[in-house]
Amino acid sequence: MESEVSSRRKTSVLPLLTISVVVAAVLAVALVAVTGGATYVIEGLPDPGALTHYGVGVVRVLADAAAVVCVGSLLLASFLVPPQASGTVARDGYAALRTAGSAAWVWFAAALASVFFSAADGAGKPVTELFSPVVLLNLVDAIEQPKAWLVTAAFTLVLAISCRLALSWGWTTVLFFVSVAALMPVAVTGHSASGGSHDIATSSLLYHLVAASLWVGGLFALLAHGWRRGRHLTLAATRFSKLALVCWITMAVSGVINALVRISPGDLLTTDYGLLVIAKIVGLAMLGVFGQQQRSRGVRALVDGRGGGQLLRLAAVELLIMFVTIGLATALARTPPPADAVTQPSVLELLIGYDLPGAPTVSRLLFDWRFDLIYGTAALVLAGLYLAGVRRLRRRRDSWPVGRTVAWLAGCAVLLIATSSGLGRYSSAMFSAHMGVHMLLSMVVPVLLVLGGPVTLALRALPVAGKDSPPGPREWLLAFVRSPLAKVLTHPVVALLLFVSSFYVLYFSGLFDSALDYHWAHLLMNAHFLLSGYVFYWPVIGVDPAPRRLPHLGRLGMMFAAIPFHAFFGVILMSTQTVIGESFYRSLKLPWVTNLLADQRLGGGIAWASGELPVLLVLIALLVQWARADEREAKRKDRREELTGDSDLAAYNAMLERMADEGKAHS
Repeated sequence: MESEVSSRRKTSVLPLLTISVVVAAVLAVALVAVTGGATYVIEGLPDPGALTHYGVGVVRVLADAAAVVCVGSLLLASFLVPPQASGTVARDGYAALRTAGSAAWVWFAAALASVFFSAADGAGKPVTELFSPVVLLNLVDAIEQPKAWLVTAAFTLVLAISCRLALSWGWTTVLFFVSVAALMPVAVTGHSASGGSHDIATSSLLYHLVAASLWVGGLFALLAHGWRRGRHLTLAATRFSKLALVCWITMAVSGVINALVRISPGDLLTTDYGLLVIAKIVGLAMLGVFGQQQRSRGVRALVDGRGGGQLLRLAAVELLIMFVTIGLATALARTPPPADAVTQPSVLELLIGYDLPGAPTVSRLLFDWRFDLIYGTAALVLAGLYLAGVRRLRRRRDSWPVGRTVAWLAGCAVLLIATSSGLGRYSSAMFSAHMGVHMLLSMVVPVLLVLGGPVTLALRALPVAGKDSPPGPREWLLAFVRSPLAKVLTHPVVALLLFVSSFYVLYFSGLFDSALDYHWAHLLMNAHFLLSGYVFYWPVIGVDPAPRRLPHLGRLGMMFAAIPFHAFFGVILMSTQTVIGESFYRSLKLPWVTNLLADQRLGGGIAWASGELPVLLVLIALLVQWARADEREAKRKDRREELTGDSDLAAYNAMLERMADEGKAHS
């Protein structure tokens, strides 16, 4: 142990990180000054001054830098280096965890500073005037961006404290996903969240931001790990190299989509915004070249046992270029797109992100598609991964039931149709269409997906790490299935409450009314519908082994317990006299929806009637599984009797004979 400690370098990558952050901040300020973005303020507001203009960019660079270091360090501790056999993070994971904690404190401080600067910038006031609590609270209440930074600050405070306390691999992975969630609030309240096509812009930005954070942060963590001569560098570099390629492709595609929403191709060379987009594209291309060199030369040298010097040199240059792109992105966020880049959006497009061609018809609901970047992509990726797993089994000459494949692909197809077809398009503007999507996502898609048995397929298709090998994806999946979180979520009472209560809490508490104005809230609602449905149906009819195994009678009881609550919800919607989300739906002014209460009652009827078919499907699947289980149990008993020579039956007959003899003796 002493030799291992002494072999570690005493220096760190902190100087390189500091230089990269300074370069990014200086570049952002310089570009904002040159392009005129620093003088851009909301129309009709006074100039808040140079400190506010430039300070917004500086604290944003600092927050972004701390965010990627925190996310990347937690990525390394969770998935790039293995924990100890006991489940506690190893030395290298612990070092990354401490780095993440320090970065989280910086992220927290930058987020708090951004509350002040973004509020001052949005109100056209010098930031020094916001030192008054009354002024600050009023502006935070009125402007979305400071609220988002305040939420981010809360996330990062939890991260900073938890990184000092966590020691287990399980909690480290939880903190990793919390760090990714902390990226979201600011992303969904920026320029992409307003204006026309903001649904596409917001979704593409989420992809872009997460991919960039994993890539930049993961590279920094890998560089720090190699610099301190940590163990398993080859494993970490190999795993990160595969992730980096996916992140680069995701960033390229999402960046192009996001740019096309804000600017037309003709403005790329004639506007400041377009030139910044081109500069960012060039930076991304350079990063792609360095990434390819890293995979083909640096990682290969590690695998061949020639040391990690070349990898670390490539990573250091790549990290510097990455922070240059962060500076470019900050300047881009401070520079308004050309006024004539997109046509003036209508009121409907401003509110939901797109226009509707007219009243919903069967043809429009079936064929008027608008691809959902989040859930449409998820449906295609899930279908592709499942088919890849089936193909791997077939290559090994292992069988896999066709019915499970059909069920999974049908679930993916329904998910795609519910979110990307005309039904999904109209769901943002009409309560009845929204309820149709809700029922498909919570009642149909989860039933089909759990019947596909994805966990069982993954456990059979993924390679086993081996006794002395670092855990891989198969072991991570097993750890999740056996985790306390999975056990709590699949507890019959918890699963039933999550599935049933969400209907009532969402629509009758005012939460739905508040969520209608935000695209991110629609994304969260759909995620809740899917996950709560999957958690409920998994222990009821799931093919995969659930963390809590229920007897078939208990499963049937869970199903019958949920039916009346679902039916009663539909009845309430059909009979209520209050319009849910009335303010939002009236602001849309759809000429074909003249009676909001009638449309709501139609939604209630959909909720009441649409539960019949899924319930019937679930009951059939449950009864079939019950009958097959009894059949398997009978076959096991028959085999046991064949092996034991009917010893159980003979023992039972002998017991009866003894009881009869004892009865005769007593008489």
